[in-house]
Amino acid sequence: MSVQRRLNLGFSVLLGLFVALLLVQFGAAPRTSAAHERRLDRITRAEIANDRVLQRMTDAETGVRGYQLTGDTTFLEPYEKGWTAALAALDTVAAGTDRAGVRRLLDRQRAAVGAWLDGYARPIVAAGPADTAPARAVAGKRMFDELRLINAAVREAVGDEHDDIVAAGHTTRRTLGLVAAALVAAILAAGHAVARTGRRQLLVPLEQLGRTIRRLAAGDRSARAEPVGATELRTVVEALNDLAAQTERLLAEEHARTARAGLRQAVAAEMQDMTDPAVTTRRIAELVGAAVGAGSVHSEIILPGPGPVRAVWPTGAPEPAESDGPITVGYGGDAECAPGHLRVSRPGDPAWTDAEQRLLAGVAREIERAVRQHTMHHHQSRLITELRMLDQRKDVFVQTVTHELRTPLTSILGYAEIIDDVDGERLTGVQHRALKAILRNAHRLHETIGDLILLDRPENGAAVDAENLDLAAVAAAVHHELRNAARAKELAVTFDTGEAWVRGDRAQLQRALRKLVENAIKFTPVGGSVTCRLTTDDHTVAMTVTDTGIGIPAEDVSGLFTPFHRAGNAMAQAVQGPGLGLAIVRDIVRDHGGTITVQSVVGRGSTFTLTLPAIPAPVPTPV
Repeated sequence: MSVQRRLNLGFSVLLGLFVALLLVQFGAAPRTSAAHERRLDRITRAEIANDRVLQRMTDAETGVRGYQLTGDTTFLEPYEKGWTAALAALDTVAAGTDRAGVRRLLDRQRAAVGAWLDGYARPIVAAGPADTAPARAVAGKRMFDELRLINAAVREAVGDEHDDIVAAGHTTRRTLGLVAAALVAAILAAGHAVARTGRRQLLVPLEQLGRTIRRLAAGDRSARAEPVGATELRTVVEALNDLAAQTERLLAEEHARTARAGLRQAVAAEMQDMTDPAVTTRRIAELVGAAVGAGSVHSEIILPGPGPVRAVWPTGAPEPAESDGPITVGYGGDAECAPGHLRVSRPGDPAWTDAEQRLLAGVAREIERAVRQHTMHHHQSRLITELRMLDQRKDVFVQTVTHELRTPLTSILGYAEIIDDVDGERLTGVQHRALKAILRNAHRLHETIGDLILLDRPENGAAVDAENLDLAAVAAAVHHELRNAARAKELAVTFDTGEAWVRGDRAQLQRALRKLVENAIKFTPVGGSVTCRLTTDDHTVAMTVTDTGIGIPAEDVSGLFTPFHRAGNAMAQAVQGPGLGLAIVRDIVRDHGGTITVQSVVGRGSTFTLTLPAIPAPVPTPV
């Protein structure tokens, strides 16, 4: 039988014995004692009631004789109460006894009471005091003496029953005590057996197991426990020994992984510093050779710029022969990483383990990752250089174009305006329309050049010639400028403005508002509407320009404020414009510390919201 079954059986026996002891001590004993006390109480009451029978019948006999001698009816009261109480006391005695012999004596005593009542007392009470026959008195005395004898017999029988009950109680208590003592002894014996089994089969082997575990915890990985003791404990010992062996193996593998990780980190650290690629490549070959115990390492790394960089460790080592079992690990081979390789040989021990092959593959990946990073940095540097050159060329181009166009354009505008002012009346209709076309397009070209100059500012913006101004007045000026253009397309233009004070450059803000409204008029079909609404709160002033035009596709919204950007539907419908207006608006709003946003639905129109910091309205100066 296994120790587990033994212990289970032992503990089950202990539990059963303990439960039996509890039942005896707290179940059977109290119930038995309570039953004994109830029987003793009943027999005691029966003894008292039997004495009360004789006492009450004596009271009744005394009352009858007093009535007979005196004729006073007051003596009949103790008589009535006496025999009635005596009969009730007889019932109490009968309820308190369990013996048939006592009950037979009680029946005789009840009959004696009835004989005395019927043969002596009741006839006297019925006949009255005149009934003084000596014979009746003698018969009454004889019947009462017989009652006393029977009462004494009942007293003796009830007393015997009382003594028997007391003796039975003593016997029961002794029996329960012996049973409890036997149960305690059995519990102690079972506990001793369980403890002895546990010590022999568990504690001694567990102590040895504990010593083995402490040796393992102290670092002695070779410590093993001897499988002794119970079957279950031997199973635990064998499992511990297996765990110790597996732990030893895992630690060895972890040490190997740590060494591999350390080599990869060392290679990655060497690749970070490519000041001298030849030295770096030589150092990497040395690290790899030392890590795997190689006889020679041949390495080639191709870097953007320096090109192929080769290293041999040890210096001057020849290429390994195939008999040496060299292993070659390549990497790269695409546009972002030129192909390179590591060729490692180990004479006399050509077999390479899986761990060593994974180590070399990991080193190759680290080299490839570093080469890709260097390639990416090289390409980024070239791209940044090219972008700077393009930006410089753009600045030169804009400056050259604006200078070369502005000078002749100024002459064209000047002479065209002179002709219009001086000789306008002598021109034919065709000549007059041609001159107006020259002036209109020259002004538009002049404005485009101004936009280019404005956009060619530094990124931090230009200084703003600030003043306190009412944005509503600026909006009114824009409305006045563009009313003819709106009227030409039959557009309903609404300006809903109130007083809204900001601090800024009047000309620049007017230019930004004009470009927003011009765009709204330009991209709204004939018969549409344009609404300008000015709102203000304690901190901001917002101007919204809403049109019912062609709208802006969602994919064009992100680049809307980029110079030269034009929406796809605008180009498809051949709407003229260089794509500079919204970029100009963005720069002007930014220079004033504000923001501009747009919401648009293709075919339904657009809403541009220009937000600027608000300032308090100036207090009028008293006249």
